[in-house]
Amino acid sequence: MEIIKEALSAVVDDCRVACPACSETRKKKHEKTLSVTINSDGSKLYFCHHCGESGSLFKPKNDYRKESKVTRIEPRGTVDESAIKSFFNARGILWSQDIDLPVISGKRYFNGHGNLDAVGFVYGKKSQPQAIKWRAIDKKVFTQEGAARQFYGIEFIPEDAKELIIVEGECDALALASAGIAAVSCPNGAPQMVSDRKFSPEDDNKFSYIWEARELIERCDKIILATDNDKAGQALAEEIARRIGRAKCWAIKYPEGCKDANDIIQKDGVDALRDVVEKSQPLPLKGVYSAKSYLQDVQDIFSKGVGKGESTGISTVDDLFTVAEGQLSVVTGVPSCGKSEFVDQLMVNLAQNSSWKFAVASFENPPHFHIAKLSEKITGKTFFEGEGSRMSTAELNSASDFIDKHFVFLDSRDGAVSTIDSIIDRAKQAVMRLGIRGLVIDPYNYIEKNIESDESQSISAMLTKVTAFAKAHGVHVWFVAHPAKMYPREDGSMPIPTGMSISGSASWFAKADLGITVHRGAGNEVEVHCWKSRFKWIGKQGAVPLSYDKLTGRYTDFVDMFSNVKKPESFNPSHWTDIEDIDSWNDK
Repeated sequence: MEIIKEALSAVVDDCRVACPACSETRKKKHEKTLSVTINSDGSKLYFCHHCGESGSLFKPKNDYRKESKVTRIEPRGTVDESAIKSFFNARGILWSQDIDLPVISGKRYFNGHGNLDAVGFVYGKKSQPQAIKWRAIDKKVFTQEGAARQFYGIEFIPEDAKELIIVEGECDALALASAGIAAVSCPNGAPQMVSDRKFSPEDDNKFSYIWEARELIERCDKIILATDNDKAGQALAEEIARRIGRAKCWAIKYPEGCKDANDIIQKDGVDALRDVVEKSQPLPLKGVYSAKSYLQDVQDIFSKGVGKGESTGISTVDDLFTVAEGQLSVVTGVPSCGKSEFVDQLMVNLAQNSSWKFAVASFENPPHFHIAKLSEKITGKTFFEGEGSRMSTAELNSASDFIDKHFVFLDSRDGAVSTIDSIIDRAKQAVMRLGIRGLVIDPYNYIEKNIESDESQSISAMLTKVTAFAKAHGVHVWFVAHPAKMYPREDGSMPIPTGMSISGSASWFAKADLGITVHRGAGNEVEVHCWKSRFKWIGKQGAVPLSYDKLTGRYTDFVDMFSNVKKPESFNPSHWTDIEDIDSWNDK
């Protein structure tokens, strides 16, 4: 940020200063949270311990969606063997020079505590550190140089490794190393909101280390998740498993009274830690399990009930259905009925209210036009000049920033025809790299068909792949599909399509977890129908009216502006045609 670079232009030595980027938003405006490091070449590196802003005076901060490259920092302090031994022996860790994980020691400044003897956990090799996390020897206080964007100790995992153990803290990795077991540690522990399954873009940024390690993760057949045995640690394990796929993930069972690997080795010794790792079990995904393994879940449901999915952001729709992770929603409706606009509205609401991120494969709307439509729903104003109030440049920029944080587009710029496999492969990358929770495929007829099988078989196989992806990664998938050609009724109204109306296969109905139809009548009234809900606590069959703003594409709860107007007895919103003049209703 320019404001930071300007503020640091006169700095000539390592220091801690108030962060110009976030200090004005905090109660303690003068707290020195921005660390500045001067390298031997004169470059200045900065990192804010509050907002996470980092970079140098010569290079802009990396976009979180791009490859992370951390500028090299100079190592500080010298290894003091006795200090390191004393620190780790107090934690039951059998420290020796045979442990490859890079650790240094020295005096470091800790905000509010001054200069203290400290142990430094080096991210990268000691000769070329990318970041150093410092912990005081006598107090549980921390500071950091550089930005740790990779697993701690990943450089020391053998190239031919087929198994990877992931822990939450550096001391846990060292505990395993002292037991002769190679492991890596998450650089940021569990983000603050991980247990709520809601991440700010900044928190999601903290998972970039998974993307950085994708080659190792893909190579390994077994990933053992040994995060802390508490709410945040278990939620962190679930999030990592969601991003890399549960199929290869295993978990350890902690002994009574132990929270992490460090606790095990401190209380029960090296052999106990090895035994716990050896007895790790696969995360439930497939296979055969005894009823007993699910009894606790049954008890939880019995005592607490089953939670509904996330709110759609429209109260009347919430009464009909909510949005749950790992499910497939099939959305249909006659052409130009507003089904794509409705899905867009749900995405915007979920992004605003629940911090969800989305990958969008929208074949009828190029990304720049799609962004324009999304900006209208965010601002409530039109993108183009004409009827209605047009958004300002500032409003457009604000909406664009929001969209950039919450949406990515699976665009085939080379003009290649998309296959369901290519869409899912890119969506998997978006899960691992960005933590998306929603995927939109709109519409089906743009996807290349399998010419070796008939359409019904091809659709069934395609939907099987989509549902498998959704369940494995906890992603909600909206799949938009047009119905077969429909003809007006005798009264001129259009019939309302369902999953059985979609061209090609009954699998659209059979494999949907939620079946949704958007049906537009005259004026700005729209009905949303739910014709299938696999789970009764998520949704139910029925229909609700909504109001639709043609100018902005916004969907809101239905407001009957003519509730006092006498309507004909034959009036049925499910069969809307051209509605008579409102004024004439009073005469009937």
